[in-house]
Amino acid sequence: MVTVPGVREVLDGAGLVLWGELCLAGLERHCDEINALNVFPIADADTGTNLLATMRAAVVAARITVDRSTSGDGTAERPDVGRDDRQDAPRGDRDTVDGRDAVSAGVIAGAMARAATAGARGNSGIILSQVLRGVADAAQAGPLTALSLREALRRAATLVREALSDPVEGTMLTVLDAAAHRAADCPESELAEVARAAADGAVKALGDTPSQLGVLRAAGVVDAGARGLLVLLDALVAVITGQTPAREEYRAAGASRTGRTEGESAYGDVSVRRDEDSVSEIAGHTSASFSAACDHGRAPADPVVLAREADAPRMPQYEVMYLLSETDTARAGDLRDRLARLGDSVVVVGDGAGVWSAHVHCADAGAAVEAGLAAGTLSEIRIEGLTVRVQSASGGADRGILVVAAGEGAVRLFEDAGATVLDGSAFDVTAETLLAAIRRMPNREVLVLPNGALGAHELVAVGVAARGGIGANASRDVLMLPSGSMVQGLAALAVHDGGRIAVDDAFAMSESAAGMRWGALRVARERALTIVGTCARGDGLGLVGNDVVVIDPDPRAAARILLDRMLGLGGELVTLLLGADAPDGIGPELTAHITAEFPGVEVVVYGGGQPVDLVQIGVE
Repeated sequence: MVTVPGVREVLDGAGLVLWGELCLAGLERHCDEINALNVFPIADADTGTNLLATMRAAVVAARITVDRSTSGDGTAERPDVGRDDRQDAPRGDRDTVDGRDAVSAGVIAGAMARAATAGARGNSGIILSQVLRGVADAAQAGPLTALSLREALRRAATLVREALSDPVEGTMLTVLDAAAHRAADCPESELAEVARAAADGAVKALGDTPSQLGVLRAAGVVDAGARGLLVLLDALVAVITGQTPAREEYRAAGASRTGRTEGESAYGDVSVRRDEDSVSEIAGHTSASFSAACDHGRAPADPVVLAREADAPRMPQYEVMYLLSETDTARAGDLRDRLARLGDSVVVVGDGAGVWSAHVHCADAGAAVEAGLAAGTLSEIRIEGLTVRVQSASGGADRGILVVAAGEGAVRLFEDAGATVLDGSAFDVTAETLLAAIRRMPNREVLVLPNGALGAHELVAVGVAARGGIGANASRDVLMLPSGSMVQGLAALAVHDGGRIAVDDAFAMSESAAGMRWGALRVARERALTIVGTCARGDGLGLVGNDVVVIDPDPRAAARILLDRMLGLGGELVTLLLGADAPDGIGPELTAHITAEFPGVEVVVYGGGQPVDLVQIGVE
């Protein structure tokens, strides 16, 4: 085999140190970019900062390991942050490179993984620590090869999913899965090709994240943590091949940038409006029971913790992190479940050497710490107030809007507003299809705008079934909003604010929908008796709600009469949603009629493309 200069066939301990250095440099270079993309799970603009701090801890540990190895005593110690049980590395933990002893890949990767777990910052930092642990586990047998790199990525993806209380697709874990799958499917046997395949898979998956997570789509960004993961994979390609993949800067939709990357989705026109990044201050919020427990070095009684879990508000206010020792896998799993009842963004991971790192966003920091004390011995406790960039139109970090709509134009309107759409254009929406759509939503909180697709009794049944699921659906909150038409759904979505708690958001949206009187223009399909008389086939029918109030042989005349009656009760804004079979020119015609007969009333016309209704009318 011909060895190409600059291309590594294996990645030994020295190569892993260099990889760490390149990761650190890349994260420093892209820190602001990643921070600006940060809208999930909390829009606090710190994902880049957290990844950088975590990787810095790992790189410092790698440097210390190498320095101690070459200091003359022939030993390589484990530089565990916050731990005093360092041990000498045995002779078997060393590689021979060019006839010289060097610290092995397993020792370097293990030191980096332990230090990253102990020094992790934020949700993304803990996930990064598990990527490094995957590498460490795979490198125990020797330098990293094409085969062991595949195993490292597969192991990392498994560890991350096991660590999360509520895995959400369209995030860092999804992109890690894609990188692992692409590496596993790579037909080449060279380390460089497997690394390139993993990075290419990550690029494609990163571009797809907005299609998987509504809050990203609404903000026009890709996932911030996943962008950071791509930095790590690109650094891996660079250290193995000597060439750094060219990537463009990811910005929010509408921001200027140059070029496109291969595999980028249509959502890749990314990046973000910049707010001033703020650093959370250490919160002074600590409960009396927590202080007492710390003073006595013991965990409080379980009933105290359980009472806090029952009373804890749903809106996260604090980020709580700590290290946990003197515990085991089962107790760590119990802690993960308990923290999930207190808040969200829960991650509990181990470093493979008996120390665990826990992370949660919650309203009661004291209860989160008490839960940890019940599981083992705590250290490195960090409590930070969450500083959130509120984006009124982008939805909450863990809340999605599901809309039932029909017609290409209507579907596009709702999607552009950040909603996930169940398109009923080609089929009748049933209780079963709506329930399935709700269960596909990645969010813990789901607000549903049925837009008249189902009756009230069916919606109640769907809501009960959706809230009574298992697994990821077990803790889901589903709220059905009273939208009887698509124009009412548009009115509700216009006031959606993810900065509010779910019940307040649902109330405001419901109030907006109820405040819109809606009607529709249709054509009678057959002779029928209505509450205002008998209609003939082809007559224009004007409906207010679901009741016929106007019959006229000319559908255009029926539309004008309907508008007169609806605006006769008052109104400042009229929304016209034109259907697929709307008569030519009816939009401008009705706009002119409103302007002439009701001066001062604003008119908005959209092409909905919906069937049945020639025009849907909303009056606010």
